[in-house]
Amino acid sequence: MIVGTVVKLRTKCLNNMPGTKGICYETYNVEQREGASIIFENGKYDGFSPEEQKEILIPLGFNEDLMNYKFESVMKLSEDYEVGMFSKIFISSDESK
Repeated sequence: MIVGTVVKLRTKCLNNMPGTKGICYETYNVEQREGASIIFENGKYDGFSPEEQKEILIPLGFNEDLMNYKFESVMKLSEDYEVGMFSKIFISSDESK
């Protein structure tokens, strides 16, 4: 998964129902553990290992507007969410619902 990938949930996660959209805002490799960080429509976010991605997330496509998003901190991520940086992804792509 790469930054800008749009996904939807297969199962309930972080108080989101199946079908809820999210977007990858960061990929990471910490202590030899790879993963992708996803922020969801309700503003909750979490990291998912490659195995969790296959089990929990369904890739929908890619958003070029966010492919260069630079994750700085959870505070900045929350601010970006509050000002609507991710909202157009969440209200578009009706095929995900």
